[in-house]
Amino acid sequence: MQIKPYQQGRFTRHLETLYPAFKAAFYQCQTHQQFLCAGDEILRQGQTLEYLYVVSVGRVSMNIAAMNGRRFQLGEIDCDHHIFGEMEFFSDTPCQWSVVAEEDLDVDIICLQALTTLLIERPEFQVFFSSALAADYQDSLDIYTHRLLHPITYNIAYDLWHRSQVNVMLGNFDKVTLEAERFGTSSRVYRRAVKELIEKGLIEKEGAEISIVSLSALKTFIDHYD
Repeated sequence: MQIKPYQQGRFTRHLETLYPAFKAAFYQCQTHQQFLCAGDEILRQGQTLEYLYVVSVGRVSMNIAAMNGRRFQLGEIDCDHHIFGEMEFFSDTPCQWSVVAEEDLDVDIICLQALTTLLIERPEFQVFFSSALAADYQDSLDIYTHRLLHPITYNIAYDLWHRSQVNVMLGNFDKVTLEAERFGTSSRVYRRAVKELIEKGLIEKEGAEISIVSLSALKTFIDHYD
């Protein structure tokens, strides 16, 4: 989630009014700042949460791994005061996802106890978390549902079309292995699906870059599955 209010939601206007006070109070809970190199973990799957982490500027990725070694990549985020660990903070459970710095960046470290005290004393600030978590939950569930219920060719096509229509928060990768993990599959299956879409004349690929040949034809292909 982001510290600042999301642009959609029932309480957006109210939260925008409260935002200066919330941000100032939230950062009173900061203990220090930490520098991380590209490849360092901000959170590690399975670890006990020790702090909340805020990345004001920088690119991070999120992934979750199974015991069999398979990994699912949620994607990359170009951070704008993004908070990580908020789900585990409220649920008091081990970290569900690994969050990895994709470039050198600074992380603001937030004390859990200080934040707990703040939210008890100022319960109106809890709406920032509930509103953002609800929006993030719906976005994530939409991704999981598409991955689970549709074939890989549909998911790649839909992802390309969706990105052409809206400014999405989660970015894609420029490496085949990571892109395959973002679609919950292997590199071999991902390449085969991309090849199928190319052969249908829907997309073209130059190096690692995939582009849409015909937006209307791509949308027709997607609608065929709905």
